[in-house]
Amino acid sequence: MLQTDLADLVLTAAEVAPDRLAVVESDGRGRTWGELEREVSSFATGLGGLGVRAGHRMMIVLGNRLEFVTSYLGVLRAQVVAVPVNPRSTADELARMIADSGTRLVVADPHSVAAVRSACAQVVSALDGATTDLDADLVSRAQRPRIVVVDGPTETGEVAYADVLAAQGRAVPLLPDPEKLAALLYTSGTSGRPRAAMLTHRALLANLAQIAEVEPPMIHGDDVVLGVLPLFHVYGLNAVLGGILRHRAKLLLVEQWDPHTVLDLIEDEAVSVLPVAPPVFAHWRGVEDLADRLGPVRLVLSGSAPLSGEVVDEFTAITGVPVHQGYGLTEAAPVVTSTLCSERHQSGSVGAALPGIELRLVDDSGHVVSGEDPGEIQVRGANLFSGYWPDSSGGPTREGWWSTGDVGFLDASGDLFLVDRLKELVIVSGFNVYPSEVEEVIREVPGVRDAAVIGVADEQTGEAVVAYVVGSDAQGAADALADAVREHTAARLARFKQPSRIEVVDELPFTVTGKVQKGRLRGIERRRALGLLE
Repeated sequence: MLQTDLADLVLTAAEVAPDRLAVVESDGRGRTWGELEREVSSFATGLGGLGVRAGHRMMIVLGNRLEFVTSYLGVLRAQVVAVPVNPRSTADELARMIADSGTRLVVADPHSVAAVRSACAQVVSALDGATTDLDADLVSRAQRPRIVVVDGPTETGEVAYADVLAAQGRAVPLLPDPEKLAALLYTSGTSGRPRAAMLTHRALLANLAQIAEVEPPMIHGDDVVLGVLPLFHVYGLNAVLGGILRHRAKLLLVEQWDPHTVLDLIEDEAVSVLPVAPPVFAHWRGVEDLADRLGPVRLVLSGSAPLSGEVVDEFTAITGVPVHQGYGLTEAAPVVTSTLCSERHQSGSVGAALPGIELRLVDDSGHVVSGEDPGEIQVRGANLFSGYWPDSSGGPTREGWWSTGDVGFLDASGDLFLVDRLKELVIVSGFNVYPSEVEEVIREVPGVRDAAVIGVADEQTGEAVVAYVVGSDAQGAADALADAVREHTAARLARFKQPSRIEVVDELPFTVTGKVQKGRLRGIERRRALGLLE
């Protein structure tokens, strides 16, 4: 039967293998497919009892725990739109996303509930006419959000997660429309402000089908798959959790990353597939007996940021475990290419397009590039998003092509090699940081006249954020200004967006048209990395 709803994959799995473990946390708490289906169904029914209806939005502010899985799938079963976000987001960041998405219900746990409460209070204050930092267009879409609390005390007006499961409500009617919206996933757009990509059930299911056609398979039904990638991220949400649902494999959820603890879990739980981000390889470099500790592993899948060929070759030589990487984007749900699809191993390649996905390169005029010249990467396939929230802007063309903003070249075999990014994204541990967002926050600091943010190579996180800051004439010591910037960004931005280093300078390099010459700043950083600067 053709699937039109992602949550139906749970129902199918429960019918086929009700007693098989589906999801287990690192502390041993788990659910069989039958238990997972019952909890998903109960949560969907409970949402109806809270007055949440089809098309409404619900935000999930949880780490990698069972309740993320059940609430996400329960939301989809209820025909509601899931809005998974980073549980380490600040209250300001959450308030913006809650207002922008028109979220009516927010699920939080003890780690995130304080920020969620503060964010919801901001949104309510704005709706009541108070002056806030929320833009008017965001407030125009905002609803009055309620909070569902997992494993913690509730405050007035809030609801306990357990009570949602126990609530009585009407059964959720089936809506077999693959084009209905499934999720809003916030990603950085060309405006510099995070925008929500609109992913339908069609897009999510299409990418799962495309991945399933890859040979040899990424996931088997008898695999144990490591769930250390954040579930709020599209890679963890669909490539990992979605793959588990499709293949009825077992998912081992890990809440916190610790290199040695994860290696212990891999041994204890016989984990066979490791979907990871590039920083993992740096964390495991030099670990004694790494090959033995990865004994159960048959495949490592690296995504969310480029991984150098040297790192792949070194890791495989030490462990004997093959590493395959790919290229993906939130807007593509997410996997576009994989080295599993390549004719042969090529260092530096991110692989060939998955079955059902087309790639082409275009020049600045939009003309298709021939040969192996670089160009902007365009993608076409059923896995593409429907545009950005709320008006579907920026989506694929009528012909189905979508411009990624990334530059690469294709060799004769169809392998894609990434060259650069047209967008100025900095990718920290696989998460997108848009420099202009960080720059806006830095300019809020008294004594800051201007700021420019760039990314630099970092062995642990892939890239790190570095801020160049110009002080006003009245500002005192550079150290004091740097401390003020550090304190303000810590309060206003998620940790991965915060500058790892702040350089206070007299002026920034500008072009004749008034644009900051970030290439010159990157040149300074390259010289610094080579030891030519202190």
